[in-house]
Amino acid sequence: MDDVDALHALWTDAGVRRYLWDGIVIDRETACEVVQRSLEDWADCGAGLFCILPRDSERIIGFCGFRRFPPDDEWELLYGLLPDFWGQGLALEASRAALDFVFATLPVARIAGRTDPPNQASIRVLEKLGMRFVERNISEGVDTVSYLIERPVVS
Repeated sequence: MDDVDALHALWTDAGVRRYLWDGIVIDRETACEVVQRSLEDWADCGAGLFCILPRDSERIIGFCGFRRFPPDDEWELLYGLLPDFWGQGLALEASRAALDFVFATLPVARIAGRTDPPNQASIRVLEKLGMRFVERNISEGVDTVSYLIERPVVS
């Protein structure tokens, strides 16, 4: 909960909220609820959201991790970075690390990734992670493209 203010600032940044919150400026209470839900996911399931910090600073520049997505509590990969850190491969690096972590520690069969169709940078990240396109549909009232990655087979 110590990171709520920094995450609220991140999630209300115009560039970040464009696709993460579909342009809505969330209030601090909503940020608290998201952090609390992540803490509960960590306690109940062993996964949730991570903060992304540069090597040389304690400043939160992004987040990456997982949430359970209704209606069937499927795990979904989420990530976002402040615009000053876009295009540096950080979303891909953080997402790969998060996927490696969850597949190594939890009995999760697959992870979903979703984004808005115009968010081509996010689509490229999902594809570079090895996720496969599943469908384009309306999810929670928003035009969405969905991707999946399954647990790697160890031979």
